[in-house]
Amino acid sequence: MSAHNGTPDFDSIAAAGIDFVYLKASEGESFRDTGFLRNYSQARKNGIAVGAYHFFRFDCDGRSQALNMLQTVNGCNLDLPLAIDIEEAGNPANFSTELIISRLETMVSYLRAYGYRVIVYTNKNGYTRFLLPSFGEPDEETGLWICSFTNPPLPHKQWSLWQHSHKGRIPGVKGDVDMNTFNGDSTAWSAWLDRVGAEQ
Repeated sequence: MSAHNGTPDFDSIAAAGIDFVYLKASEGESFRDTGFLRNYSQARKNGIAVGAYHFFRFDCDGRSQALNMLQTVNGCNLDLPLAIDIEEAGNPANFSTELIISRLETMVSYLRAYGYRVIVYTNKNGYTRFLLPSFGEPDEETGLWICSFTNPPLPHKQWSLWQHSHKGRIPGVKGDVDMNTFNGDSTAWSAWLDRVGAEQ
């Protein structure tokens, strides 16, 4: 969820049974979402688990992107790992896979150095191109948030979150909204929250 969603009504969102929300915090080296702090405050007020995500730019240094995200979420008590959204859509095409992976690794390392856990959001192409060559199979250290419209999203893979629709409807949010689910039952969800909160 980002400023593009307008001003969500988190009272209605919580009443609809939504357990968690990822809010756009930042993008590239300097962009910060204007709705982040407002959405963060309202989601927390309504007891919704909150995470922050950063849209990863191929044409920006990994350290600079990490600093931008860290400065944006500074002072926020986040329940979920910091998410890095890496995908080809919205990025220039003339950057090598090796350079992109190197910048992604730098950003992940920098966020970890500040005590944060990290989850990477991507689709199947991004998973194969960017994650497998560098991080291997998903694990406790670097979680996977996969976007896929097939069920299961990735056979025999240990994904944590699955974005299964871009056209969901939720009371309190105008228009279409991305829909996500956790890979486990309510007991596993509670245990995961205890283990992977962004601030350690």
